[in-house]
Amino acid sequence: MNAIRPEKIESTDEDTDLAAASEVEAGIRDFVRNDIAYLRRPAPAPNMVAGTDVTADPATEATVNNVNSLIQRVAGTSLAEIENLISELESLRDILHAEGQRVQREISGYAQLSQAAMKSTRMIADNVAQWKRAADGLRHS
Repeated sequence: MNAIRPEKIESTDEDTDLAAASEVEAGIRDFVRNDIAYLRRPAPAPNMVAGTDVTADPATEATVNNVNSLIQRVAGTSLAEIENLISELESLRDILHAEGQRVQREISGYAQLSQAAMKSTRMIADNVAQWKRAADGLRHS
């Protein structure tokens, strides 16, 4: 009986899946670090309009600074939460990958056990058939 080894077939699929997952994770990390990082940057220097300094009302400037500070704190907290979520998802992915491999090993073991049981059953059935033919031959002779 020819048996197909599932480990070899699924390893290429796993490699492809892992490569795709790694690519997505890298894209998310780049997005979080680069595209959202501007939210954490300090406010630019005083406003420049046509090469001249535009001085704002001190109360307005204080309000703008408070709003900028608030936005930076909220964005920083959100980014920290997103990074924690990413690390938790990565650990869950590793756990699921390990469990998937364990299940594959168990299924392979059960398949081998099933094949051995089938062979034993065939041998027993063949021996019983031979004994039956021998017993029938003794009865008729």
